[in-house]
Amino acid sequence: MMPKDELIETRGKYAELIDEETWMFIDKTNASYPENAVDLPLQEQCDLYDQMCEQFRAAHPDGVVATDGGIETTNYTIPIRQYQLESAEPNAQILFLHGGGFVVGGLESHDDVCAELCAKTSFRVTAVDYRLAPDHVYPAAHDDAVLAYHFVARSPLPIIVMGDSAGANLAASLAHTSREFAVKPIGQVLIYPGLTHDLTSKSYTEHANAPLLSTEDIEFYRELVTGGVDCSQDSKCAPLADTDFSGLPSTHAFGAGCDPLVDDSRVYCERITAAGGTANFTEEVGLVHGYLRARHSVKRAKDSFERIAQACKSLAS
Repeated sequence: MMPKDELIETRGKYAELIDEETWMFIDKTNASYPENAVDLPLQEQCDLYDQMCEQFRAAHPDGVVATDGGIETTNYTIPIRQYQLESAEPNAQILFLHGGGFVVGGLESHDDVCAELCAKTSFRVTAVDYRLAPDHVYPAAHDDAVLAYHFVARSPLPIIVMGDSAGANLAASLAHTSREFAVKPIGQVLIYPGLTHDLTSKSYTEHANAPLLSTEDIEFYRELVTGGVDCSQDSKCAPLADTDFSGLPSTHAFGAGCDPLVDDSRVYCERITAAGGTANFTEEVGLVHGYLRARHSVKRAKDSFERIAQACKSLAS
């Protein structure tokens, strides 16, 4: 949580961009975190994040069945949760990778999001509890995402890779890597993704102290996930560092207008389009990083979630 004086300054800067519903969401989120949250032991940060998500959690829609399982590797198991409608056979599937800066989050933090995506699309949704930093630094989470992709690819259902924030980074990394796979995704849906280690672009400076995510926060989490190693030119870690944007699946990227990361989505879609691909960027004006949690309390977030679900459906039509 920002110090009180910084919060007052931030509210003044964004007063005309952010509506009252969104400020209520921001205040409720900030109330879940003490000012020294980043200095707490990582397990306590994880607990705080889960408790915060719980405040916004919605019940599963009727007819959605969630089943827990795991992907066995040589040394460990990757927990997963799969969602499917009782009354309908899916014609596609979503591999969902959660946000949380590669440091917090898991199956519980995004459980209701995945259940609602399942209900709105009728697709099977597989959520992945990939390994987290700093106990498991890069490329642990990315390696787990690849293993999860190969797991869901055993099904004949076409695959959409999807995630929010750090999870959207993993989804984009998968899209790039999958050009070498026998089974390729039909699309990717990215929600306020972080796709570069270059923090000098316009949005990183213009929204350096945006509500709920600052450029300083991004640097803090990036240091944890990389273990201090420079991965800025590694396209697996930072997809915008890739030099080849051809052959990527159809892409929908959604950026929050008041977020340091918003230019990542815009530039990423521009590069795919320039390489002959199909990419659609939507800037959600007046919204902030993490707005998926606000979809039941903020109309702008609800409308965006509808657009996100429609984007998923369009990829399988």
